[in-house]
Amino acid sequence: MGKWTRRAFIGAGTLAGGGFVLGIAGVVIAPGRHGIVSADAADKGELTTWITVTPDDLVTILIPHCEMGQGSQTGLAMMAAEEMEADWERVRIREAPALDAYANAYMLRAFTGDSMPAPVGRAVDYGAYRLARWFGTQATGGSLAVRGTGHGMKLAGAAAREMLLAAAAERFGVPVDECRAERSRVTHPWSRQSATFGDLAKAAAAMPAPDDPPLKAPDAYTIRRTRKPRFDIPPKVDGSATYGIDFTLPGMLYAAVDIAPVQGGRLVSVDPAPAQAMPGVKRVVELDEAVAVVADSFWRARQALAALSPHYDDAGHGGVSSETIFAAFDEALGDAPEMPADAAQVVTADYRVPFLAHATMEPMACTARVEGDRAEVWAGTQDPLNARSAAANALGLDARQVHLTNLMLGGGYGRRLPFCFDYVDLAARIAQAMSPTPVKLVWSRENDIRHGYYRPAAMCRYAGALAADGRPLAVGAHYAGGGDRESLFMPYAIPERRFESRNARHHVREGAWRSVLNSQHGFFKESFIDEMAHAAGRDPYEYRRMLMDEHPRFRAALDRAAEMAGWGEPLPEGEGRGIAIAESFGSIVAQVAHVAVTPQGGLSVRNVWAAVDCGDVVEPDSAAAQIEGGVVFGLSAALVGEITIAEGRVAESNFHDHQMIRMADAPDVQVAFIRSGARLGGLGEPGVPPVAPAVTNAIHAATGIRVRSLPIKNQRLART
Repeated sequence: MGKWTRRAFIGAGTLAGGGFVLGIAGVVIAPGRHGIVSADAADKGELTTWITVTPDDLVTILIPHCEMGQGSQTGLAMMAAEEMEADWERVRIREAPALDAYANAYMLRAFTGDSMPAPVGRAVDYGAYRLARWFGTQATGGSLAVRGTGHGMKLAGAAAREMLLAAAAERFGVPVDECRAERSRVTHPWSRQSATFGDLAKAAAAMPAPDDPPLKAPDAYTIRRTRKPRFDIPPKVDGSATYGIDFTLPGMLYAAVDIAPVQGGRLVSVDPAPAQAMPGVKRVVELDEAVAVVADSFWRARQALAALSPHYDDAGHGGVSSETIFAAFDEALGDAPEMPADAAQVVTADYRVPFLAHATMEPMACTARVEGDRAEVWAGTQDPLNARSAAANALGLDARQVHLTNLMLGGGYGRRLPFCFDYVDLAARIAQAMSPTPVKLVWSRENDIRHGYYRPAAMCRYAGALAADGRPLAVGAHYAGGGDRESLFMPYAIPERRFESRNARHHVREGAWRSVLNSQHGFFKESFIDEMAHAAGRDPYEYRRMLMDEHPRFRAALDRAAEMAGWGEPLPEGEGRGIAIAESFGSIVAQVAHVAVTPQGGLSVRNVWAAVDCGDVVEPDSAAAQIEGGVVFGLSAALVGEITIAEGRVAESNFHDHQMIRMADAPDVQVAFIRSGARLGGLGEPGVPPVAPAVTNAIHAATGIRVRSLPIKNQRLART
C-alpha cells in the first residue's frame, strides 16, 4: 500500500482563483489520493479543503460545524490560525457545505486527543472519516466540535504554515529552518527579507505537504487563550444573519401544519373546504399524520389551518398520562437495591424528573423546492448531511439529488440533530405536492412544544450503606428512563456500586437534550450523595472531598467552587448553599448554588459559582458564556420546566404553560476555569448537570426540606 504519510491525510495544495488551498478531508491510507481538488472547484462551490490563502492576503477557514450561538466556529478558526501563524485580523470563516467530503472526520479525537501514535492515529482518523461519510454525519452536538474537529484544524494550520515557509525559503534562497512565520508574514531575520502569505500563496500551492507538521507548544500560543470577537456576533447585531425562519425566495409560498396530537396517530379525515375558501390559500395538503395549508403568507396559512377540524386516531395511546408513565416506572423499579448486611445505616431515596422540551428561541423552519428528481432545501440544522438525507428519504430520492443549504440556528440543544428532522421531512413532502413552487414550512411554537423529541422522563430508586464512621460502603440504584456509563459515574470512593436499568416502555418520542442523560443522573446521584453526607452527620462539601483521593481533578474543581462561594461562611436564616459536581463530555464542573427561601416558600436562586476543568480554553469569553448558558438552561428546567402527558398527548402548548425563567429570575453566575493540561473537554453541555442538585441541596440547607422531584415549582417549600 505504500508509506503512510500525513500528506495523504492533510491533502496537497492547489490553486483556486490564484490562491492556495489546503485540505484535510482526503483519504488517509491510500497514498495515491491526497484530497487535491480541481482549479475551478471554488467556482463550483465544491472545495474539499479547510484553509484558503488568496493573493489579497486573506485566510479563509471552512468550518464543518454549524453556528447556533455556541461560538465554536470562531474557536475552530482560532485553532487553525494559531498553528498557521496567521494574522487574526485577516482571517475569515465560512461554514462548510453539506457535502460528503465535509463529514465529521475527527470526532473520535474528542476521546483520544493528540495522544495516538501517528500511524494508529491516521488509521483511526481515516476509519472515522469513512464511517462519517457512510452515515452522512456532519453534526454539531455532544460538545464535540472543538475537542474533535479541533485536531484537524490544528493539523491543517500547521501544514499550511510549513508549506508557506518552504515557499518563502525557496524565494529568499535560504534554508527553511532560518525562516519565521508570524502574523501572516514569513521573514528571514538575517537577510531581512519578508513576504506576506498572499505573496507566497501561488508558490506554496506547489510545495509538498509535510509528512508530520509540528504543532505549537501551548506556552507559545498568541491567538488561543485570548479574547477574540466572535464572527457570528456582527451579523446578528446588524440583522444580516439569515436564520431558517428568515429565508425567502421569489414566488415562495408558506405552509402551516397541524399534526396528529398523539404520537403515532394518523389523519382519519378532514374537510378542506373551510380553508380553501379563505383568501390567499393555494392548497390543503393531506399527509399520513398531518394536514397542511399552503398560502401566500404564513399568517393566511395559519388562519386557514385554524378553520379546519381534522380528525386523527390516537394509535391506541389515548389512555396514557404522566401518571401512568411514572406508575409504570415505579412498578418496574421494584424494591430498592439490597445493601450489605453489616451496614450501620442504610439510606434510601426516590427521585424523578419530567419530560422536557428543547424550546429553542427560533422555532424550526424549512424551505424546500422540488423539481422532478431534484430538490433544494434551506434550513438551520445541527447536521446538514443527515438533514439532506431526511429530505431525500421523504422524497424517494438519493441524497446526491438533494442540495441542502444550512442556515444559522436560533438555538439547537439537540432538537435539530438527526432523528429529529420531522420539520425537514414534512417541508419536503409539502413542497413535493406544490412542485415546482418553493414552500416554506414554519414550525409554530405550538408545534414545537407539542411535537418535540423530549428529554426523557426518568425515575431512580437509590440505596446507600454507611459504616459506623459514616463512610459509604455501597451505593446502588434502579433507574428507568435511560442511563449510560458516563451519566452513572460517581467520583467517590465507594467500594460497592450497582446500577440497573428497569425501563418501562411508553409512546412519547424522545431525543437528545442538552447534556443528554447527564441532566437526569446528575440530579439523582448528586442529590443522593448529599443525603448520605447528612445521614453521616458530615458537611456535604467535606464529605465529597473526603471520598476523592483517587480523583484529584475532581477535588481541585470542588475546592475551587467552594472557595469561590465562601463555603462555610454564615448565612442569614432561610438561606443556604448547596454543592454538586459532575463530569460530562470530557469536562468536570463543580457548582455551588446560593438560595433564599421565604417562610411562605418563595424561592430565589441568587448565585451560582462554577469551577470548570475542561483541560484548556480556546476562547475565554465564549467558554464562560457556554457555562453561564448551561447554568441558566439547567436552572430553568430545574425550577419550572415540565412537559406533561394527558390522554396520550402533550398538555402544554406555548410559553404560557411551558415556562422558562426570565432575566429577573436568573442568578449571578461566576465561572472559573482550571487549566489542568488534560485533554480538551466540551463546554456546551457540562454546565447543565450540576445545577439542579446544587439548588435542591441548597434548599435543604436553607429549610431542611429535601426536594426529590423536579420541577421545584411543584414542591411545597413553605415552613409556616
